[in-house]
Amino acid sequence: MKLKIALAGVLVAGFALPALAQSTTYYVTQDVKTRHCQVVDIKPSATETTVIGGDGQMYKTRTEAAGAMGTAKVCTTN
Repeated sequence: MKLKIALAGVLVAGFALPALAQSTTYYVTQDVKTRHCQVVDIKPSATETTVIGGDGQMYKTRTEAAGAMGTAKVCTTN
């Protein structure tokens, strides 16, 4: 009985861990004062930064977010 419970736990963990590892999302944010943009993996809640591309615009990879940041007209280039 204990072996079946342990095996079931390992099986559930085997399916859950990869799903959790891929759940990272990225945001392009802009500092309101300096107008500089950056890619972050946590949605900002402070009023000093805003999410570029609409509230809640998310990207699946850091590369995708960096590409969107490069094409955003509101971000400064210096």
